[in-house]
Amino acid sequence: MTLKKKNFNDNEIAVFDNAVIYKRGDYWQFRMWLEKEKKYARFSLKTRNQQTAEDKAKTHFYELMANQHQGRTYFSKTTKEGVQEYLKQRAKDLEAGLIVKGRLSTIKTHLEHWLEFIHRDTKLKELERTDCENYYYSRTKSKKKLPVSRTTILNEQSSINAMMSWLYKNKETYIESFEFKKLKPLDTGIKTNRRSTFNDSEMLLIKTELKKYIKEAESDINHEGNLSKAITGYYLGFSYISGLRRGEQLQLKWSDVYDMEHSLARNSKNDLIKIVVRGETSKVRKTRELVVKDDNYFGGLLELKKRLANYKGSMDNFKKSIEDNLVFSLNGTTPITPRAIGYHFDRLVENANIKGIQERDLVPYSFRHYFITQKVNSNLPPSAVAEMCGTSISQIEKTYYHTTLDKMISNAIADYDYIDGVLVPK
Repeated sequence: MTLKKKNFNDNEIAVFDNAVIYKRGDYWQFRMWLEKEKKYARFSLKTRNQQTAEDKAKTHFYELMANQHQGRTYFSKTTKEGVQEYLKQRAKDLEAGLIVKGRLSTIKTHLEHWLEFIHRDTKLKELERTDCENYYYSRTKSKKKLPVSRTTILNEQSSINAMMSWLYKNKETYIESFEFKKLKPLDTGIKTNRRSTFNDSEMLLIKTELKKYIKEAESDINHEGNLSKAITGYYLGFSYISGLRRGEQLQLKWSDVYDMEHSLARNSKNDLIKIVVRGETSKVRKTRELVVKDDNYFGGLLELKKRLANYKGSMDNFKKSIEDNLVFSLNGTTPITPRAIGYHFDRLVENANIKGIQERDLVPYSFRHYFITQKVNSNLPPSAVAEMCGTSISQIEKTYYHTTLDKMISNAIADYDYIDGVLVPK
């Protein structure tokens, strides 16, 4: 394997008689003929310094020679093709029951953001460990001006490196992972391990605004966008009364929710409903049941569906006709999108005048955190909360059993009676 070219100009330098470096503009480039593939390997050395270029070229030369002897090719799939191959594998994981549908959808979204950053036609074997060091900056400066939380980006980075590890094992890349820039730890103080959630006064504002939000949409339901607005509003309300994960809730069918019609419910403004989270839609692959107070989000959405269908007949026949349909869907078969959820969530918290959304990392999933926190503060044992929410006892204890002012006061007066404004020891 020798260079065909024998004469070089001032900006061209031979490397071991088999490769050459040359300048294109201000930067040095590398070129080497690969006999087995009958093509030149060409790429930028990403430096303006000649000595650095020569050193990097020699390193690349040795790597290419070693890969040639091992039967590994240089010319590779593009990043777009790599993502497609990885998603095919994850789709098999879904079929095998190793992941849920919502998880696969999340991975697709994460990798789509990465493709926008890295470019779809970039060669996998040209990727270097430092190519994503500005990923966080790029995502937070999105041209779409949609707020992206720190947690979301960290999760995306994990998905990206999981894919890179798989591609590396399948000899599609030369690197096993990217070195994302380390982020400064947030000064959370005593709030370490506490999930981002709302306080009680904020939730009162949100509930009030949400009722208005849904009513406004239903007043002119045929107007463009109002059906999506109403159903997404019901979705958000159902989130904070049920504490379901997004994937669990979006895959919820009408047959998974039951009106309890309990005597206690009839004597209360809040109806009781039973929710069955099917194992195939749960993150932990385990079916669970929970009973919650509806606050008319399930019932209200059911009434809306009846009105839209202009159904005349019994409730039993109506529910039977839609029992296999998705609850939070415009057409019964396709769930509302995460983008729609995010958009209406932003409008809702803006209307409710909630402060510090970005700084506190508040997102639609924060409704689940609020639900769990409320159960914890109701003195339910960790095992009961974990069973209801489909998570582990250790996760509940570590993340949600943080000290609150109400708890501190409750603990302080546990051995006292409050008589005529005075604490009296028992």
